[in-house]
Amino acid sequence: MDLLLELIEKEELKIAELSLAKVADQYLEYIKNNENIHLGNLADFLSVAAKLILIKSRLLLPVLKFTDEEEGEIRDLAKQLEEYRKFKEAAQKLGRIASLGRIAYSREGYAGVASFFYPPENFNVFDLKKHFQAVLQEIPIIEKLGEEYVREVMTLEQKINDLQGMLRKKVETCFSEVASCAKDKIEIIVSFLAMLEMVKQKIINVEQEELFKEIKMKVNGTS
Repeated sequence: MDLLLELIEKEELKIAELSLAKVADQYLEYIKNNENIHLGNLADFLSVAAKLILIKSRLLLPVLKFTDEEEGEIRDLAKQLEEYRKFKEAAQKLGRIASLGRIAYSREGYAGVASFFYPPENFNVFDLKKHFQAVLQEIPIIEKLGEEYVREVMTLEQKINDLQGMLRKKVETCFSEVASCAKDKIEIIVSFLAMLEMVKQKIINVEQEELFKEIKMKVNGTS
């Protein structure tokens, strides 16, 4: 769009269907000879070129009939180009303002208008306070979240590996010995579940002579 606008302004033409037809050859020549067009943008160049060829064809052969879609594309190109020019001019103006390095800018529409404060009738300091507090309440309060300590939890798989390592060193052990090494109740529970899982998988055998007595563990297959 920038190239097309540049060609039209160079010829001092208005943005119209006739103008687009006149610069079509220049646009196509630019695409043909310019090797610096990025492949990612080539599709956009070709899309505009196709519309220009369509416009020039109608200019050379007025008897040609176009579909509603083709007619719409011709109108859209001229409209898009006109809008693009407006944005480009606005960007150039903003660029000039930014280059001045100012931190405040005047509103030209209010040039020469004196500033004044015109409150509603019977408006007093209490009304001002009420409305000011309402504005303050709209401001979100940044709350400091409470700190939480995250502790590492022993997984069932880890505890099974620990029990297997213990039984490699000692063929037989008891659950109370395992529990005595635990840091808290949760680890004792996980250890008990690990023992049950190992029994289920027939990795170990367990014995308990009486209820609430010591639970002995030994590797399966050992006498």
